Amino acid sequence: MSSSKAAEVPYELPWVEKYRPHVLDDIVGNQETIERLKVIARDGNCPHIIISGMPGIGKTTSIHALAHQLLGDAYKEGVLELNASDERGIDVVRGKIKAFAQKKVTLPPGRHKIIILDEADSMTPGAQQALRRTMEIYSNTTRFCLACNMSNKIIEPIQSRCAILRYAKLKDQEILKRLLEICELEKVEHNDDGLTALIFTSEGDMRQAINNLQSTFSGFNFVSGDNVFKVCDQPHPIIIQATIRACLKGDIDTAKTKLNDLWDQGYSAVDIVVTIFRVVKTFDEMPEYTKLEFIREIGFTHMRILEGVGTLIQLVGLAARLCKLQIKPQLLEP
Repeated sequence: MSSSKAAEVPYELPWVEKYRPHVLDDIVGNQETIERLKVIARDGNCPHIIISGMPGIGKTTSIHALAHQLLGDAYKEGVLELNASDERGIDVVRGKIKAFAQKKVTLPPGRHKIIILDEADSMTPGAQQALRRTMEIYSNTTRFCLACNMSNKIIEPIQSRCAILRYAKLKDQEILKRLLEICELEKVEHNDDGLTALIFTSEGDMRQAINNLQSTFSGFNFVSGDNVFKVCDQPHPIIIQATIRACLKGDIDTAKTKLNDLWDQGYSAVDIVVTIFRVVKTFDEMPEYTKLEFIREIGFTHMRILEGVGTLIQLVGLAARLCKLQIKPQLLEP
């Protein structure tokens, strides 16, 4: 009985996988870098590559799309992928990677085997040192593609052997366009507030935006601003805006109450201060000079919180300093 029921319910792929681009033309954003990859795919002359950038902006997808276009049907035999969840110490570099590099594979003429090392910045320096010699020895038959969040974590000798491509954060319009396409295909009911909230919470990370869209739709069947913030569990920007307006008026009591409410809801000091920064950055109701002063104070508070002093007093102290910026100095004299 239960097995027949299970057979009736279709397995739902995560939308991130379902709508993952398979060719370079479908990848969103970073057009200049994608154009360079298209030239490599067309000519077939692939160098060793390092792609660096934030999570969720298409680094691994780009490498897979490039490998598909270079190798065609030979993709399965011609590609080895290792990511941070695989064992990647010196032994693996010497064993698994070396064995794959030595393996005889029938590929289209002029093409090379491709080894994809995802999250390469988490490899130990020792493994990277072992890798650099392997890259040299097997450069006739094998190309390495490394994806990482920070290219400076890759040792210099490997960097000098590779073409480094840097991916920037995706623009809001690019994420919005993709979200609208998915909403249409999946018949997702939504309003503009919901899409704005998805873009705000994703911070330029396409994977995060699509996951949040699916989670919100699964939980509430409607994508609105409030529903998105319930799912993503970030301090609501409207409460933060009210706090900033109170600070602009020098009203410390209201600001303190708002911060208390957020604290009582269980948000950490880092969550609150980061959201304050992101709201202030795009807040139109204050002059540029005031905005710069606010950001400076927020920066100092963020530094203290990251050093370990993540208390409510730090946040109220920040509110007090922001209020003080709005009060005429002579009023503060005894």
